[in-house]
Amino acid sequence: MKADKKHYKFINSQTGNAIFYHSVAAGLKEEKIKAELDKVKAQVAIQNSLYFDIIYWEEDKDKK
Repeated sequence: MKADKKHYKFINSQTGNAIFYHSVAAGLKEEKIKAELDKVKAQVAIQNSLYFDIIYWEEDKDKK
């Protein structure tokens, strides 16, 4: 049986473009989800040579 997941996208606030997508288990506590997303955000910033502060994440409502 497939586990439920929440899907997030990471967006460059300067361009408005989604630059990365990530999924986490839906059963995680809110603080664990935020910690994981902040860790991924740092990795995305490094991989794309962008400042950490110009990237934000939001739940991807299109993916269910």
